[in-house]
This record gives sequence, structure tokens and C-alpha cells, in this order.
Amino acid sequence: MAGFVVLLFLMTVFGTSFHPLRWIGRLAVRLLIGVFFLFLLNVVGQSFSLHIPINIATASVSGLLGIPGVAALVLIRYTTGV
Repeated sequence: MAGFVVLLFLMTVFGTSFHPLRWIGRLAVRLLIGVFFLFLLNVVGQSFSLHIPINIATASVSGLLGIPGVAALVLIRYTTGV
């Protein structure tokens, strides 16, 4: 925690852009949206015996690619049977 505060202080003193922090924030929001998509898919998919595990890989695919990413995960699940 102290290292983060020192880094934040140095960035404000030396005028470094907060652009990388903005990218990290956007990535985190997209990952959360991906987790939400997968959760909804698992809730609806219970009646069809469809379950996609929620982990960092599947959340990244569904968060970064959106609905096509979720569709790709479902397609991979049905074609490989994993």
C-alpha cells in the first residue's frame, strides 16, 4: 500500500500521465462485465445443462470480445465436450 502511495505521489510531482491507470481501469471493468455475462449464461444455461466455468481466461474472452466471445465459449464447449 505504501509503495502505491509513493508511486502515485511521484506520478503527480513529475507530471507523468495517468493513461496506463486508465487502461487498467477499463480492463478491470471489462473483466467484471465478462464475469457478469458468464454468470447470466450459467443461470440461463442450467435448464439446458450448459455451464461455462468462470475463471480469468473465460472472463477475459467474454469481457474483451463481448457477446461474440460468449458465443465462442459456448461453441467451444459444445464442440469439444470439455
